Amino acid sequence: MEAPVTFSDTISVGYTMISFAVADRRGRSVSTLSAKDVSLLIDGKPVATDMFERVESAPISFTILLDGSGSMGLAGKMDGARLAVAALLGLRRKEDDFALYVFANGEVAEVVPFTKDPNAILHAMNMIEPWGKTAFYDALAVMPDKTLLGENGAKTIILITDGLDNASSMTREELAKALEGVSVPIYPLTIRFPIEPNLPPEDEQGLDLQLLQQIADASGGRMAVETEIESLRAAVKAMHGDLRSQYLIGFTPTGKGGVKYRRFTIRLAKSSWKVRARAGYSGTEPPYRQAARKR
Repeated sequence: MEAPVTFSDTISVGYTMISFAVADRRGRSVSTLSAKDVSLLIDGKPVATDMFERVESAPISFTILLDGSGSMGLAGKMDGARLAVAALLGLRRKEDDFALYVFANGEVAEVVPFTKDPNAILHAMNMIEPWGKTAFYDALAVMPDKTLLGENGAKTIILITDGLDNASSMTREELAKALEGVSVPIYPLTIRFPIEPNLPPEDEQGLDLQLLQQIADASGGRMAVETEIESLRAAVKAMHGDLRSQYLIGFTPTGKGGVKYRRFTIRLAKSSWKVRARAGYSGTEPPYRQAARKR
């Protein structure tokens, strides 16, 4: 039996970079932080970091992971997906790059590798014909490593799906475990247009918005559920604005202490602000700060 596939973000020596977003008590993005306002703890201990950047003007590598299964052909959902991707491309900035992957029947296909050409993505989107069953658990778990290899330091995955899963071999628990290694924020955009009257009820049984929310929370992303095509542009704009308001903080693991899952805590100078970031990383010990000696 083959070992279960997980996200390959196990790091023993390589650089570890964490993207995070901050909101005030009203939910508004905070874009004025400096390095002195932020401290990173791993497994409850303070860590010495050597990078702090705002993403606002930095280019982003977007991986679009699209549900191409048959259920996306109902009620105009694929048309909604095309509109959402067009809206995302319309917000692009210089040096942003994009890749398009499509999943159906448990397989993930690279349709367009990373490119700065929006027309390549738009053309490919127009050629996609929905087919087969949905297996987004499996799609996320076997997502090729190169989806994370855009040329920019800031990266994200935009997962576009209707939230139905009726073909995965992987369980929710197995996917949750696999998500511990994800290194970039995942933004599930769930298209839930009104279902056609003649659609069999059993096709709705695979709906799993709770898991999609878990995916977003574990990776530091945010989920949107849209039931009207008119609201899709606003949802994409909000996701894009959220990404442009993020920060990056980083460190190099020491190579000591063995490889295991280690949890992040980001503390801010103002305790009323809320942080959204991925839960942790798999790797060796970080460079813990040494306690100050008393004189």
